[in-house]
Amino acid sequence: MARLKEVTKVQELIYEMKVGQVMIRDVITIGIDSRMSDLRNLLREKRISGVPVVDDDQLVGLVSIEDFIKCLADENPDCFVEEQMTRDVKTFYDTDPLVHAVEEFEHYGYGRFPVIDRQTGKLAGIITKGDIVRGLLNKMEIDYHEEETQRWLIDHSFEEIITDKASFTLRYDIIGKDFDRAGETSSKLKKALKRMGIPPDILRRVAIAAYEAEMNAVLYTDGGKLVARVTPERIAVEVSDSGPGIEDITKAMKPGFSTATD
Repeated sequence: MARLKEVTKVQELIYEMKVGQVMIRDVITIGIDSRMSDLRNLLREKRISGVPVVDDDQLVGLVSIEDFIKCLADENPDCFVEEQMTRDVKTFYDTDPLVHAVEEFEHYGYGRFPVIDRQTGKLAGIITKGDIVRGLLNKMEIDYHEEETQRWLIDHSFEEIITDKASFTLRYDIIGKDFDRAGETSSKLKKALKRMGIPPDILRRVAIAAYEAEMNAVLYTDGGKLVARVTPERIAVEVSDSGPGIEDITKAMKPGFSTATD
């Protein structure tokens, strides 16, 4: 078995948190029927470089200072925002895992992404790299105080569990395609293990492994179960699902095999 590398607190939080927890909700926007001169005034007043374009609270595009400069170059400084905005906009849902946002920032190199409310389909916020950093720092500060309290409870309430070398089996249901609750199962497991006094470094490794397995079950199956068997020597996490499965196991074992469609 490959040796697991140490997981930092920041890495753990990136897997646990959702985009909606760090995004800016008070979004500055501009209407689709506005002119580029309105954009210029808005950017100057708010000291920002770009804004989402909305039509009745629905995101329809993005427009930036670069688009205004292009208008000047075309000698058409007062054209409509609709004519210059970017229509094919990459977005996140508020319920997307934060790790997904981090990966997309690295992939695209954009400065900001609009965030859509998964339930209503309307613009819910906007997220930048700075928002992610601030959100992680705030969460780490909160968790620090919670962990100090939890450590005291462990020292005073769970000594018998540790010294008696008891074993436990924890079982949780995973609901397939329920994106709003995705991550809850691994979060419950983490809290239960924390109450048992599991060391933080092991706790983080288990939580991330459980989260990745849970997300696969949520995204690609009809649901399943997560079972964690805890003994003084090891923690074994098993996720079973009721998905369609793979028809040809022999083929699936060959290098390069994928169930993704072309």
